[in-house]
Amino acid sequence: MKFKSGLMVLLMVISMVLPSVAAVTSTTTSAEASAAYVCKLSKKERRAKAWIANKESGGNYRAKNGRYYGKYQLTRSYLKGDYSKANQERTADKYAHSRYGSWVRAKHHWLACGWF
Repeated sequence: MKFKSGLMVLLMVISMVLPSVAAVTSTTTSAEASAAYVCKLSKKERRAKAWIANKESGGNYRAKNGRYYGKYQLTRSYLKGDYSKANQERTADKYAHSRYGSWVRAKHHWLACGWF
């Protein structure tokens, strides 16, 4: 009986401590990401990027569709748990450029296939 009571107390303490640690960690990560990312695209690239965002989510950073999340409807695994606007922008730029070479080419693919 003593073991069961001790275990219950330990679980209660852990459950109270872990959420606060996670909250501090995620806040710091989002703040660092927001300060660190600056997007430098041509006007044509920015227009193509905005067009895709509008088609994917209506420009909503919190849009959800199964395993897809955010303004560009990237898989949650690409975002690695950081759903901040800065990380969505940075990750979308990396994705579009690595897969298509540019946002303009990504838009051409979207027009042909209905997704990017």
